[in-house]
Amino acid sequence: VQLQASGGGLVQAGGSLRLSCAASGRSFNRYTMGWFRQAPGKEREFVAAITWNGVTYYADSVKGQFSISRVYAKNTVWLQMNSLKTEDTAVYYCAAGSGVLITTTDGYAYWGQGTQVTVSS
Repeated sequence: VQLQASGGGLVQAGGSLRLSCAASGRSFNRYTMGWFRQAPGKEREFVAAITWNGVTYYADSVKGQFSISRVYAKNTVWLQMNSLKTEDTAVYYCAAGSGVLITTTDGYAYWGQGTQVTVSS
C-alpha cells in the first residue's frame, strides 16, 4: 500500500483544514487507516483512526474538533480539522494498519510522507 497525504497548509487559529490521504493498492478496504502528527521536538502521536468497517477512534485532545472518514470507492481517507489551535501545528501523517494497536505507531505498517499543518495565532 502506498499512501499520499495532502491538504496541509497555513491557517489562522479557529480555522479549518481538510487533509486527504490517497491510497493505492487493491486491499485498501481491509485496512485500518490512521492519522498521526508530529510537532518539532516531540514524538509522533495518534490523532484519529477509522477501521475497515467504519469504527472511529480519536485522541482525547481532538475529540469533537476533528473528524475522520473514508471513501472506499476512491481509496481515500479524510481528516476534517475544525477550530484549529496553535498546538495543532505539526506534520500530519496518514498510515495503514491491520487493526491492532490502533492508537500506536506500532499498529501501522504503511506510512505516507506527511503534510505540514501550521496554525498561526
